[in-house]
Amino acid sequence: MALTDAKPRVALRPITDADVPVVADFLHAHLNPDVPAAQWARALDLPWDVERPNSGFMLLEGERVVGANIAFYSQRTIDGRLERFCNLGAWCVLEEHRFHSLRLVRALLAQDGYHFTDLSPSGNVVGVNEKLGFSYLDTTTTVVPNLPRPTVPGRVHLSSDAALIERTLSGRDLEIYRDHAATAAARQVLLRLGDAHCHVIFRKDRRKGLPLFASVLHVSDVEVFRACAGAFSRHLLVRHRLPVMLLERAVVDHRPRLSRTVDSPRRKMFRSPTLDPDHIDYLYSELVCLSW
Repeated sequence: MALTDAKPRVALRPITDADVPVVADFLHAHLNPDVPAAQWARALDLPWDVERPNSGFMLLEGERVVGANIAFYSQRTIDGRLERFCNLGAWCVLEEHRFHSLRLVRALLAQDGYHFTDLSPSGNVVGVNEKLGFSYLDTTTTVVPNLPRPTVPGRVHLSSDAALIERTLSGRDLEIYRDHAATAAARQVLLRLGDAHCHVIFRKDRRKGLPLFASVLHVSDVEVFRACAGAFSRHLLVRHRLPVMLLERAVVDHRPRLSRTVDSPRRKMFRSPTLDPDHIDYLYSELVCLSW
């Protein structure tokens, strides 16, 4: 009787720094070809200071990557306590190995001492997350048309100049700016109104394949933002060629004139034994590290 070669078992391994290039190639080839492998690799090279156990987990059939779930780690001070976060990023498994998919996310969730977020779940991932104990964040979203409305000269100043932002911000606001200055997707703007200022972080987003949207991820001073919203909207249109702004209630509860609420906003989820939705934000995550 002829002997046949046994098929290699599928092994689960943490993604180390040395594994990042091959995982990046896998995600480029099998998840999103529009995102170059170098961009996937850059996203996993976190620019902020954090002790991370891995960059996620991967599935190997022999030496071949057949699945991966990347992760972004951070440490945050909340109510005076240092809290550790793991943001679940891109999750991709080859069709013939889908049976092993849950091994990846379960390995991530088995890590003790972390709060978990999934800020871009899609398709069946939402239902899987529900079964794994994730809860929904309030992603009520307002769509704002960015119009070339006139502004009063000298009243509001907007700038992305690094030196000016460094001179203006202080404390935690400055730390957030510096932590995100080298990320691929975070775009940072300083709004100044008299002696007051507001630090804004947004990303360019696609809806139905159209790269026309500015999703606001962080607002340091809600009142200043509301007062400067018209000028900021014009800035997005004129400087960044983005005709639409997306404002989530959890980031800034603002409903400008001519805006409307999205009927089916994109889901965002978290799992934590102690934190509330109000403790969760969109910084230090896939949303600031990766453009797609």
